[in-house]
Amino acid sequence: MARPGRRRQPMGARLAAAPWKCAWWGANGARPGRGRRFISCQGRRRSRPPVPLAILPSLLRVPPCSMAGLGGGPAAFGRCTHAVVRALPESLCRQALRSAAGPEVDFARAEREHQLYVGVLRGKLGLQVLELPADESLPDCVFVEDVAVVCEETALLTRPGAPSRRKEVESMKRVLESLNLNIVEMVDENATLDGGDVLFTGREFFVGLSRRTNQRGAEILADTFKDYAVSTVPVHDSLHLKSFCSMAGPNLIAIGSSEAAQKALKTMQQMSDHRYDKLTVPDDAAANCIYLNIPSKGHVLLHRAPEEYPESAKVFEKLKDHMLIPIANTELEKVDGSLTCCSVLINKTPEL
Repeated sequence: MARPGRRRQPMGARLAAAPWKCAWWGANGARPGRGRRFISCQGRRRSRPPVPLAILPSLLRVPPCSMAGLGGGPAAFGRCTHAVVRALPESLCRQALRSAAGPEVDFARAEREHQLYVGVLRGKLGLQVLELPADESLPDCVFVEDVAVVCEETALLTRPGAPSRRKEVESMKRVLESLNLNIVEMVDENATLDGGDVLFTGREFFVGLSRRTNQRGAEILADTFKDYAVSTVPVHDSLHLKSFCSMAGPNLIAIGSSEAAQKALKTMQQMSDHRYDKLTVPDDAAANCIYLNIPSKGHVLLHRAPEEYPESAKVFEKLKDHMLIPIANTELEKVDGSLTCCSVLINKTPEL
């Protein structure tokens, strides 16, 4: 059925007018269920009935495959029982990847900040924290978000865009298996995906196409989480999509003020069927925050400390219904680390 107020065009005319790529399909070419949709960032999606893939050879196909994130749909968004974190290796100071040269990391201070971060998750919020040991041969291993995307009971082990980080997946696989999650491994050598490029809103996924994540990686994520729509967003002038945005609450996107951040937000708004509220902060780095819905605490937001980003902290203070927890991230920021980078959050339902 056509949308109200929109004239229905013949299929051929609509395909010719669409410079983007997408795929609609289900078993044996049948119409998919909710969210069985992959949308490329090359243009805006338009509604249309399913078309057999055999007659659409130019459209993207996601072959069968067999966040960090939370699932359960919008009502359960932010629920969390477990967090996977990893200790800092000393090799991070000199060998961690960074997008630009800068001051050396103060390891002692970085360790203190990270311990406070983990302490908030475990002590203040009551999560079951699974902490992996540091590995000196993997200087970036503290940034666990990039190697797994967990949604509901499924975990996608990624193929990080930086080859030096791919061995980090092995230890993450073991800890996620211990939680009896359904594990999907990204084995396609043409695919790359960093979890820092994956934004889950509770309704859908946005995947940043960046220096670390490519189209094939986004396709495999779409095939893994079939119940949710997946849209891709170009990322320019930043390492990851979540370098300048994150979810600050149900239906609420925190976004930086830079031109690149605002352009990405506009793309997400165009791609989505849903209208999100936005919380614009002056500093892109401060837009990366962690929202949790803890039964005994309510809405909780971990955000960058006022001494780091005072103007952005003032914006977060407007969220009167949130428990606000400022977290310092001065040292890991020197190697492109942000708050979401350092944990994989999981909502594990009790087993019957």
